Amino acid sequence: MHAYRDQYAQLFNNGRGVVLIAISADPVDTLAAWARDDEFPFLMASDADLSVGKMYGALAPRPGLTNRNLFVVGPDGRIAYRQIPFREIDPTAYTELGEAIAKIQSAGNQQN
Repeated sequence: MHAYRDQYAQLFNNGRGVVLIAISADPVDTLAAWARDDEFPFLMASDADLSVGKMYGALAPRPGLTNRNLFVVGPDGRIAYRQIPFREIDPTAYTELGEAIAKIQSAGNQQN
């Protein structure tokens, strides 16, 4: 989450044309405190019942836990890029993510 925060301007175009939603099984109050304390510039959502995790195949083998997966959803609502599991400690993972977002934004700009 800190890498997203620290690279937000570059990766997510400062939120222009991009909405980043971090989804976690943590309760809302826990996520709100974390977002406030660590000054995250993006949305955080609680998936306490794991329904989103189930839909996206993000449940870990141990009950109640989720894998760290990453999905980029295009303006058409389709998954345009996925990384399962997300390799958060691999710098190339962020390069790939940035390229995927730029590609979607470029395609959107060409349509306008």
